[in-house]
Amino acid sequence: MYAKQPKKILILNILEVLKRYTDEDHRLSQKQIADILEREYSMHADRKSIRRNLLNLMDCGYDIEYTEQVRMVPVTDPKTGQVSQEESYLWSDFYLKREFTAGELRLLVDSLLFSGHIPHSQCKDLIGKLEGLSSIHFRSRIQHIARMPQDVDVNKQLFYTIELLDEAISKHRKVSFQYTEYGTDKKVHVRKRPDGSAREYVISPYQMAAREGKYYLICNHDKYDDISNYRLDRILNLRILEDAAKPFSQLKWANGKPLDLATYMREHPYMYSSDNIHACLRISKAMVSDVIDLFGNGVDFRDETDTHVTMAVYANELAIEHFAKTFASQVTILQPPALAQRVVASLEQALSNYHAIHASDG
Repeated sequence: MYAKQPKKILILNILEVLKRYTDEDHRLSQKQIADILEREYSMHADRKSIRRNLLNLMDCGYDIEYTEQVRMVPVTDPKTGQVSQEESYLWSDFYLKREFTAGELRLLVDSLLFSGHIPHSQCKDLIGKLEGLSSIHFRSRIQHIARMPQDVDVNKQLFYTIELLDEAISKHRKVSFQYTEYGTDKKVHVRKRPDGSAREYVISPYQMAAREGKYYLICNHDKYDDISNYRLDRILNLRILEDAAKPFSQLKWANGKPLDLATYMREHPYMYSSDNIHACLRISKAMVSDVIDLFGNGVDFRDETDTHVTMAVYANELAIEHFAKTFASQVTILQPPALAQRVVASLEQALSNYHAIHASDG
């Protein structure tokens, strides 16, 4: 129960009632609004006051929807005493229109729930903020959702890292950081130099992008002239440097152009760093949807049969190799020959490893 409040903040309390209790599927009459004000804010307001404040909120730009009904009411002329019928407008079913629909919020919440790189406590806080963008009725519908178990170390610097990177990218400045990886003890360790000291990375940052539930930094390592991708959740102790970042257009893959993120993501489905190549692969037709998901609509198909089709793609070489090895039973590289031979050698090595391990089983 709220303490008794002055009348001048009635308009704010009415707005809060609309935010908490209404959406397109849950509307309130003026009487219901008055009841909530009385019960939760210890404020008494008649219908005229509520309607006047609702109109003021609409004049201030709040998108409040309502229904309007016309009814005829008797009116007595004070001079003649004659009774006539006049139109009266009844407003009801008020609700505050939301910037996000319940479906859009649910999509955002699910994205957070199943992101493997956001610490549990921070994920919970973010979901709470998203819930606040809708009514209490939305919150009640997601109580059954439980986040997937997280038993790994998390990087609590993640959001601070994102803020610093956003600043560095906008100011075209280099950054330095340390990078972590898991050891066989299942704990996170900072990468070390041969002498045992922590390795420091100096890079020019260009963009941050999500891929398959992971968040990556697209950048250029200070010592090289190509692209590198680093997992944001593995970056620690990031600092913005005074040095100007190397322009993306100067890198060997850029062809003098700025970074086109959509094109880059399409050509790097696994976020590997290597040259892009033109390749042809013979694939099972059942894989066409997976191929388009991975490589986008830029893939060309030809020589289609009932069971197979040839695909031509321009993409990251290591990504194409990984794709071919992952789906080896359904994918054959036709061009370039050097890549096909490398995949064959890798598969032969894998087969040899299995034979060596299980030779005694027979």
